[in-house]
Amino acid sequence: MKTFPSPEALRRFPFGLADIAVILGTLVLLSLIARVGAGALVSFEPPNIMPEVDLEVTNLPYYGGRSTLRMFIALFCSTIFSLAYGYIAANSRRAEQLMVPLLDILQSVPVLGFLSVTVTGFIALFPGSLLGLEAASIFAIFTSQVWNMTFSFYQSLRTISKELDEAATLYQLSRWQRFIVLEVPTSMISLLWNAMMSFGGGWFFVAASEAISVLNQEYTLPGIGSYVAVAIAQENLPALGWALVTIAVIIILVDQLFWRPLIVWSDKFRLEQSASASAPESWVYDLLQAARIPRLITKGLRPLRDTINLSLSRLTRPQPRRAPALGKKQRGDLVYNSVLLVVIALLISWALHFILTTVGLLEVAKALGLGVLTLIRVTGLLLLATVIWTPVGVAIGFNPKLARTLQPVVQFLASFPANFIFPFATLFFIRANISIEWGSVLLMALGSQWYILFNSIAGAQSIPTDLREMADDMGLKGWKRWEKLIIPGIFSAWVTGGVAATGGAWNASIVSEIVSWGDSTLTATGLGTYIAEATALGDWSRITLGIGVMSLFVVGINRLFWRRLYKLAETKYHL
Repeated sequence: MKTFPSPEALRRFPFGLADIAVILGTLVLLSLIARVGAGALVSFEPPNIMPEVDLEVTNLPYYGGRSTLRMFIALFCSTIFSLAYGYIAANSRRAEQLMVPLLDILQSVPVLGFLSVTVTGFIALFPGSLLGLEAASIFAIFTSQVWNMTFSFYQSLRTISKELDEAATLYQLSRWQRFIVLEVPTSMISLLWNAMMSFGGGWFFVAASEAISVLNQEYTLPGIGSYVAVAIAQENLPALGWALVTIAVIIILVDQLFWRPLIVWSDKFRLEQSASASAPESWVYDLLQAARIPRLITKGLRPLRDTINLSLSRLTRPQPRRAPALGKKQRGDLVYNSVLLVVIALLISWALHFILTTVGLLEVAKALGLGVLTLIRVTGLLLLATVIWTPVGVAIGFNPKLARTLQPVVQFLASFPANFIFPFATLFFIRANISIEWGSVLLMALGSQWYILFNSIAGAQSIPTDLREMADDMGLKGWKRWEKLIIPGIFSAWVTGGVAATGGAWNASIVSEIVSWGDSTLTATGLGTYIAEATALGDWSRITLGIGVMSLFVVGINRLFWRRLYKLAETKYHL
């Protein structure tokens, strides 16, 4: 009687080393999530029962896991929101008139503004549990990620090739089929790169979302952000150094295990890619491709997937094109515009009543003046980032070999939370006698310049390879190549990056214009400092005024400048 399988049976065994690695990796991941996530379910009854952060170095892996889990939950929510919000705004003219300005306003509201409003509410939703504070922290990280991703997806939908759009119409694809076959695939590269940038930008606000100090209340969640905040308060350089090493390791692991495989997967969505183009590589992606378990799972779920697709396709059948009656259309527009005017009038009346009864006109003038100073810093940052990083992004996007070498470096630099090195910058400013009025521009750039770089890379990669080869055959070089190929190809992506960079810079001004190391604090004159100080004091009137003025600046600039560039991208600069 045989007790061991024969060699032939072993060869027929459906699983190999790749499958074993996938199974073990999945089990390890699930156990880590369970271990880290259990910390969110402990008791929380301020001020008696509150979590504390211990600077013992051995706690850093656990704290890093807590922060990383919050980041991924926020990223998942940001992706769902971006797909839904961007789709509705891009496919409904009336919805767009309301949703895009609202997105401008939401982007302009700083993270501290969201925390001020939501912390108490989230805690009340989960009485006696730390889950409420966890939800508030995740929501704050969500607000730092989602707006850039939403703008990217919305703009990608608005600039879909006319030929592809007409082909979808010709084949009578349902709205669901258009979404999964045309709209999401053509937007995937840009959405992925902006998701990477948003994820990296989320690290910038991890400290503010974990070491929460709003409305004269202080809450601390275990995490690497709160660890850094405590290390700064205690002037503990060794602890801060170990925290920097930990976040560096986390960023590298996330890049290799998550982002790099997604970049390789998304390469199949490039339009008209010629065989001569080199594809990106990922050992994790190769491992998943070699394993049989993912294919078996996909095959087993295919009937369910097909059923869902068929059901959604039937529910979203293409509507026959009928020209709307002119009178009915005019009446609808009149009602819609009238409602908008009434809402705007009510908001203006409320704003005037708020100003006259709380802060006064002099305080408003002061906030506007501070906003102008911050605007100058943001504008200078945008110009410098465009001049420096756009050519670098194009070079990386056009050269796959260069991308393989530099993309991990770029991802690391963009993801590394710049405010973690603010204490060292503060010490440098103090010892070198550099004014924070100018130093704050550098600090803001560390957190927001990467939007320009990442969108330039995404825009360059989305230019069809055959167009690049045609430009080479025609001998286009230097400025002519930029004028005829590169600028039209990346313009839409650059505009998206510019909007995100300016919005991120305004948001970052709150932590860049006022920095500290122990008892030493450097304060720049600007709107960010105004909001940060009002938030720490719990001065609701000035918090509201500061956020309102910042929203006014951001929305005004978007309306007067960026919207016109978006329109230009949709018309003139459209491949």
